[in-house]
Amino acid sequence: MEQQRFTFNKNERLCSRTTIQELFTKGKSFVKYPFRVSFMPISPEEQGNAQILVSVSKKRFKRAYKRNRLKRLTREAYRLNKASFIAALHEKDVKLAVAFIYLPTDMLDYASVEKGMKKALKKVINDLSNEG
Repeated sequence: MEQQRFTFNKNERLCSRTTIQELFTKGKSFVKYPFRVSFMPISPEEQGNAQILVSVSKKRFKRAYKRNRLKRLTREAYRLNKASFIAALHEKDVKLAVAFIYLPTDMLDYASVEKGMKKALKKVINDLSNEG
């Protein structure tokens, strides 16, 4: 029996400035509390099936330790729930750039963040199904 590995590698992070700008100008977006999610297909030459970006507003959270904590919680929720998301993308033969922007003005606990992440990933897959 094969052990499933829950990893989050460098090639799964969205780093390209041009791709990020394109994502926010041309990509589709929706709100699934506690995130605003933007996504768009990327070129097949990119390495990971999904590249993600996590953002927390400096205007809402002045202290860096709070922003970093929320980003860590978001990345952890994605890391543990991405298996079905990646499988669905692989099945549809599409690669995505996805941005998760944390919206609330208060710090949520991990359970709330994970619940929102699950809903957001499900909605991205549903939106892709409705497109094609």
